[in-house]
Amino acid sequence: MHPLKESVMDHTSSGRPLAVVTGASVGIGFELAQVCVVNNFDVAIASNKARIHDAAASLEARGASVVAIEADLSTIEGVDRLYDAAQQFGRPVDVLIANAGIGLGNAFLDQDFQKVRAVIDTNITGTVYAIQKFGRDMRNRNSGRILIVGSIAGMVPGTFQAVYNGTKAFLENFAFALRSELKDTTVTVSLLMPGVTETDFFRRADMLDTRVGQARKANAADVARDGFDAMMQGQAQVVSGWRNKISATFIHAMPATFLAKQHRRMAKPDSARR
Repeated sequence: MHPLKESVMDHTSSGRPLAVVTGASVGIGFELAQVCVVNNFDVAIASNKARIHDAAASLEARGASVVAIEADLSTIEGVDRLYDAAQQFGRPVDVLIANAGIGLGNAFLDQDFQKVRAVIDTNITGTVYAIQKFGRDMRNRNSGRILIVGSIAGMVPGTFQAVYNGTKAFLENFAFALRSELKDTTVTVSLLMPGVTETDFFRRADMLDTRVGQARKANAADVARDGFDAMMQGQAQVVSGWRNKISATFIHAMPATFLAKQHRRMAKPDSARR
């Protein structure tokens, strides 16, 4: 495990706003951190992967002050380490981007339960704990923005992705509920709902042999910009990409049994070869 890595820059001297981004080593999370830096934020970033330090170096090269922490964000202890690291800046966290998440393919009854537990603990437990930790500070000072990275998968019964889709359905409901709870404050909660995106998600979820794993994918940088813009505008929700917007409209009109059948065709193991 790498020790906490700090930028050589003085974190307390910058007048720039501060963003915390989870799951920021690669993919949508890294692109979200990058768009924050482009928009003059300093960042505290975290991931359970050692390459979070490479991400930090890339962001620092753009002139940002960066704290990077390699931590297991599925645990209370890991989130606490991130929270403590963010305090090193000596100023409030203006933005929390809750992006950390993992997937898991194959039939639920055949999955290793430790992997099932990791999906639930990362996508739900660690995420809501981070939101509570940073969100309380935002509410206390009546200022802040929270972006939760969900997925249009949360709208669909996920045959062969049952647990993952279930966690994203939870996050969708949670985001709208928290937004409503904070309606009498200036703290905003926004939900980013990407579709299939070009990241290492499908490799890590062991789904490269599926139709969805081989499908055309959106660009992670485009998804990140959609999410950042929606968050800064205080929007409740954004479905990223016109194809996904059409899909979301279609999904709302279809019965769950039909959607589960369609998802089966896309996510069944070895479906890419059929």
